[in-house]
Amino acid sequence: MTKYREILRLKSLGFSERNIALSVPCSRNTVSKVLKRAGEKSISWPLPDDTTDADLEKQLSTSVPSKSTKRMPDYAYIRKELLKNGVSKKLLWTEYMEDCRQAGEEPLMYSQFCYYIQQDENKRRATMHINRKPGEQVEVDWAGDTAKLVDPYTGEITEAYIFVGVMTYSQYAYVEAFADEKQQSWIDAHVHMYEYFGGVAKILVPDNCKTAVIHNKGWKDQRINTIYHELAEHYGTAIIPARVRKPKDKPNAEGSVGNISTWIVAALRNEQFFTIAELNTEIRKKLDEFNHRPFQKKEGSRYELFCDEELPLLTPLPATQYELAEWKQATVQFNYHISVDGMLYSIPYEYIGKKVDVRITGTIIEVFYNQNRIASHRRLYGRKGQYSTITEHMPREHQHYLEWNGDRFRKWAEGIGESTAKVIDSILRSKRVEQQSYRACMGLLKMADKYSPAKLEEACKTALSYTQSPSYKSVSNILAASKDSESASTDNDADTQRNNAHGITRGAGYYRRK
Repeated sequence: MTKYREILRLKSLGFSERNIALSVPCSRNTVSKVLKRAGEKSISWPLPDDTTDADLEKQLSTSVPSKSTKRMPDYAYIRKELLKNGVSKKLLWTEYMEDCRQAGEEPLMYSQFCYYIQQDENKRRATMHINRKPGEQVEVDWAGDTAKLVDPYTGEITEAYIFVGVMTYSQYAYVEAFADEKQQSWIDAHVHMYEYFGGVAKILVPDNCKTAVIHNKGWKDQRINTIYHELAEHYGTAIIPARVRKPKDKPNAEGSVGNISTWIVAALRNEQFFTIAELNTEIRKKLDEFNHRPFQKKEGSRYELFCDEELPLLTPLPATQYELAEWKQATVQFNYHISVDGMLYSIPYEYIGKKVDVRITGTIIEVFYNQNRIASHRRLYGRKGQYSTITEHMPREHQHYLEWNGDRFRKWAEGIGESTAKVIDSILRSKRVEQQSYRACMGLLKMADKYSPAKLEEACKTALSYTQSPSYKSVSNILAASKDSESASTDNDADTQRNNAHGITRGAGYYRRK
């Protein structure tokens, strides 16, 4: 803007138009026009203190602003259309020209069309510096540049992917290399990052990768990845993903990626690494140098600022590290167990036939039904087909069966008699695994209810007279034979009584009927 006040002030001091033009500075013609117009308007120095150059411009300007009759672009529509694949400014200008022709309006030329669009874009690019609070936020992302690994046997070169985590306030960084960008690597990176920081920030800002955010119907419909959400719950932090194509939502991570690519990845470009462990050892050395390097435009370093102002405000780490969990679905079998990787785990028998969700970690198996946990087991390893059974999951009659053992069978048999006790002891010792004989012991002792304890004792005594190791079947046969003998004897006695009463003796009534 022309300095009208200064021109009038210097003129009042007697300076020539040439010297005024050199002092302001501006062209001599401009000085001449201003002084001429001021004389016409009777404006001279001194001026009121509240009079500004803008006020003087309105009073001294001779130009009349022209109003353009040309139709201006619809900026909101253009911004939306330019986001679509294949849409260009040239195409939109062609459509704009057609709309103006049909409406009988004067259009802008293509250069003017692009100029106004650029001016609108510049207005929307205005940025604001946001002061972050210490310990409030950490930004995470995968670096675009990768490191290289060399196979020691084949010489094949593979890529290693670089994870970057940055504390927003202090710009204190964490860097680690991984063989891939899959879920396991993503989770491990966060666990190691929190261990490196020694605490947890309140907010976690990730990029829109599939290991962090699930997109269903466009970027407005976001859902946090289930496993990632579990990690946030475990560490007590909130996940606020950056918007799609909005790198300024996580400027520290974006900026640190460039620095890290220079000071860590590029610095190691001439070295050969054969394993991820070797690479991460060197990365850690470079990372410590990077964090301790002094700031260029302020005092201190990232490390000093982090330790002094952020670390005391971080949430303490949980007692245990987060462990990545795998989710599966299983059906409860009729033996009230589910199969997970060849091992069987018990579920309350009420859920037989139901489909349940299974959360699997390296140490724990958790089972959920309608989002409620109904069972938990320590994970089994080794030989397939192993069982992990909790007694409370079994039906009542099955629980009673588990209560039996060899000592209880022996004690029960002793209550019947000495011979029964000897037979039970022999049966228990006859099997390689004692539990295999429980069914025979139960069947033998139940014979006391069918025949009587005395007869069972007598049968066991008889069996022992034949062998020192009688079986359930031998005792059962003796009891059955004894019962048949008693039955036959009873039948003979009944027939004798019947013959004596009604055999050859005919009463008076018989002959009377005759």
